[in-house]
Amino acid sequence: MFDSKKARLHRQLAVMNTAEEVRTIFKERGVSLSYWARRHGFSESLVYQVLSGKRRACRGESHRIAVALGLKVDKSVSCQDIDRQLIADKEEIK
Repeated sequence: MFDSKKARLHRQLAVMNTAEEVRTIFKERGVSLSYWARRHGFSESLVYQVLSGKRRACRGESHRIAVALGLKVDKSVSCQDIDRQLIADKEEIK
């Protein structure tokens, strides 16, 4: 049986997204990364750097981007959460 710390880590790892999963969600929803970056107040180029792995996302804005996309464990953001967010954003545009 897992102790609580191991169980929590296991749950968090279960919802971490890969960069490829994030790109797929954006593509399926027809939302550009640039639009998402502007909408959430992030640097467009930094979003691309984080997703491509050119930025380690250890602190600052790059870390916040990784957390918002569910690439980092600090916040449990699943692909479903991103998908719902993109749908809501797209509905506001209409």
